[in-house]
Amino acid sequence: MKAGRIRANRRTTNLQPSASDATASFDRLHPEIRRWIWEQNWEELRDVQDRGVRVILDKSDDVLIVASTAAGKTEAAFLPILTQVADRSDKGLSVLYVSPLKALINDQFRRLELLCERMEIDVVRWHGDAPQAAKARILKNPRGIALITPESIEALFVRRPVEAKKLLGSLDFIVIDELHAFLQGPRGLHLASLLRRVDEFSTGRARRVGLSATLGDLTIAARWLNPGNADAVAVIESTVGAPELRLQVRAYMDPEEMEDADGLESDGGQKIALDAIADHLFETLRGSNNLLFAGSRRRVEAMADRLRRRCERANLPNEFFPHHGSLSKGLREDLEDRLKKGDLPTTGVATTTLELGIDIGSVKSIAQIGAPRSLTSLRQRLGRSGRRKGVPAILRIYVRAPYLSADADLLDMLRLDVVQAVAAIRLLVKRFVEPPSLDPAVATVALHQTLSIITEQGGARADRLYRTICGAGPLDVLGKADFAELLRAMASQEAKLLEQAPDGTIMLGETGEIITTGKDFYAVFQSNEEWRLVADGRTLGTIPIANAVGVGSLLAFAGQRWRVTAVDDRGKVIEVVHHRAAKIPRFENPGIEPIHDHLVAEMLSVYESDDVPSYLDQVARDLLAEGRQAFRDMNLARTRLLEAGHDTHVLLWRGTAMNSVFAIAMNAAGFKCVAHDIGITVADATIKDVRAIIEKIAEMPPMPIEDIAEFVENLETAKYDHYVPASLLRRLWARANAGTAAGIQAQARTMVSTSRNRP
Repeated sequence: MKAGRIRANRRTTNLQPSASDATASFDRLHPEIRRWIWEQNWEELRDVQDRGVRVILDKSDDVLIVASTAAGKTEAAFLPILTQVADRSDKGLSVLYVSPLKALINDQFRRLELLCERMEIDVVRWHGDAPQAAKARILKNPRGIALITPESIEALFVRRPVEAKKLLGSLDFIVIDELHAFLQGPRGLHLASLLRRVDEFSTGRARRVGLSATLGDLTIAARWLNPGNADAVAVIESTVGAPELRLQVRAYMDPEEMEDADGLESDGGQKIALDAIADHLFETLRGSNNLLFAGSRRRVEAMADRLRRRCERANLPNEFFPHHGSLSKGLREDLEDRLKKGDLPTTGVATTTLELGIDIGSVKSIAQIGAPRSLTSLRQRLGRSGRRKGVPAILRIYVRAPYLSADADLLDMLRLDVVQAVAAIRLLVKRFVEPPSLDPAVATVALHQTLSIITEQGGARADRLYRTICGAGPLDVLGKADFAELLRAMASQEAKLLEQAPDGTIMLGETGEIITTGKDFYAVFQSNEEWRLVADGRTLGTIPIANAVGVGSLLAFAGQRWRVTAVDDRGKVIEVVHHRAAKIPRFENPGIEPIHDHLVAEMLSVYESDDVPSYLDQVARDLLAEGRQAFRDMNLARTRLLEAGHDTHVLLWRGTAMNSVFAIAMNAAGFKCVAHDIGITVADATIKDVRAIIEKIAEMPPMPIEDIAEFVENLETAKYDHYVPASLLRRLWARANAGTAAGIQAQARTMVSTSRNRP
C-alpha cells in the first residue's frame, strides 16, 4: 500500500513506573494470580496494570483506567480487585461488571472464568442469552462476580426486587467497561440511575472502576463515575505510545446519473463508486483479517454482497461477512469467532457493531467508507489494528465524490468529503475526542425509572422518587417542578401510567401495569416490530415490518441473496431460499451522525492551507485541489453567503449543534431553513434578504433560548417521549442548547464583520 505514515504520541498523566515498582506490584497480588501470570508467560506487568494494582489496593478512591485497545485494562482492574475480594466471606456479590454488549460480557467471562475458578470465586454471565442454571446458583448462594448489562440490572429490580437487594446490597466494586459508551445516550442515563438505586439499598457505596480506550475530557468521565465528588476519582492513563499509523485516503467518482448510490451491483449495468471501491477492497484485503466499516445496514449489505460475488467469480471461498444489529446473534457470533481464531482470512463488514471491545483478536487493517464524522468512533475503530508490538495500525478511508454537472450545487464544488477526511486525520493526530453532550432522552429515562421504582417497591412517594432519580448525576437537570409536571402527565386520564392513593403513595395505573410487564420494558431504547427471516430452519435475523413482502419477493440479507417462499403474517416469519437476484430491504433510518465544531474548524483550516498530504491517492489529491480552488474562486475566506439559484447558503463553519440552532433562529425570523455540515441553506431568499436579517440578529439583544425553543419541531425522539408534556420537552431542549444559543449573536456579528471586510 502506498501510504503516508504518522506516529502519534499519547498524552500521559504519570511517569513511567520503574521495574522495581512493577515487581513490587506483582508481589502484592494473590498467589494464584501470580501463578496464573507466570503460566501466561508474561514478561512484566504493563504500566496500567502496575498502577492499577497500586491504586486499587492502596486507596479507597474510584478509579478511571484509560488505555488503548489490548493494553491490558481488564487485567489492570481485575487482578487487584480479585486479590482484594478473594477472602471475602460476606453474603452478596462482591463485584458487578457492567458492559454495553452481551458479546463483550461473553468475552470477559472466558477471560476470567479459569482464573476465578482456581481462586474459588464464583463468576456468572447475567444477560438474556446466558445459561439459567448459573444464575439460579448465584441467586441461591449470592457471592462472587456477575457480568451484566444495564437491561439485566433493570430486570432484576422489576422482576426480582428481593433477590436484587441480596445480590447487590454489599458490593465492593462496580466495574463499568467501555465507559465512553455510557457518557451520553439513553443507556448511559439509564445506567447512571440504576447505579444510584444500587447505592440506596447498599450497606456502603461500592467503588467504581471505569475502563475506556476512547476518552477526551477525563474530568467529564470522572464526574460520571462519581457525580458527588469527581476529585475522588484516581485517573490511570496509559504511558505506552501509540503504534505507527499507516493510512491512505482513496477517492472515487460517481457517475452523473445513478439510480441507487447504495444499491446492489447490477450485472453489466452502470458502474458506480461502490463498485470500484469493492474492486480495491477485494484486491487489498483478501487473504488477511480486516474490518470494513461501511456505515448503514443497507450499505453493509451492499458491500458484503459485492465482495462475496467477487470471491465467487474468482472461484475463491468467501472471506467477507456482514455484521450489524439486524443479523441474528448466531451469525454475528460466527463471524466474531472466525476473526478471533484467525485461521481463515476474514473481513467483517460492519456498521458500528464491531467498534466496541469485543475480543476478535488483532486485525491487519481498518477500512471505512465515507469521511469520518466522529473522532471518537474513528479512534475506537483504529484501536482494532496494530495491537501487536511493532505492528503498525493501518487505516484506509474510501470517499465517494459526486459528478459535477454544469449546474452543480456550489457546496458540491467544495469537495467536502475529501476535505473532511483530511481534517479528521489532522484531529486524530492531535488526539482530539468529542466531549459528550446532554442527551435528549432525559425525560424518557426519568419516566421509565419512575415506573421501574414503583414496580420494584409496590409504590413510592413523589419526594422519594425525585431524590432517587434526579439526585447528583446526569438526570439532575430535571428540577422539582419539572418532575412534578412529568408525574401529573403520567397520571392523566390520557396516559394512565400512574395513580395516587389517598395517603399520597404513587402507584402504577392501568397503562403503567401493562408497560412494566412487557418484555421490552427493561430497555430504554426503541424496539420496533419486525419480520424474522428463516432459511433451512435457521434464523438469519430481522427486517422492519415496514417492508412489504410476499411469496416471490427478493431480498439481500446477511451477505446473501434470497427469494421468499412462505410468509407467516401472524408469527411475523418469512422463509427464504437462495436466489440469484435480490433487493436490499429497507432498514430503520439511523439518522445523521452529528459533526463537532472542531472538525468543521479544521476543515476550514484545510481549505486555507496548501499542503497536500502524502496519504491521498491521486484522485483524492485532484479533488482536494478542486475544492481549494472553488473555495478561492468563491472568495470564502472573506464571505459567508453564497447564492444558489433561489436559495442562499450561509456558511457558519460550525458543527451540527450551532447550525441546527441557527437554522431554528432563522425559521423564527420567518425564513425556511435547513442545516447542513458547514452551515445552513435558506430557501427562497436572496443574499440581500439573508444579510439583512443576520445584521439585525447581530445588533439586537441575545434571543432568549425559550423563544427559539418554540420553533423546534419533532421533540419526541426517545422511547416514552409521547407521554411527556411538550412544554417539558421544550424546556429540556432549551437547557441542552442554551450554551449554543448564547453564541448566535456572536456568530451573526462574525458573519457581518466578515461580509464587510470582503473586497
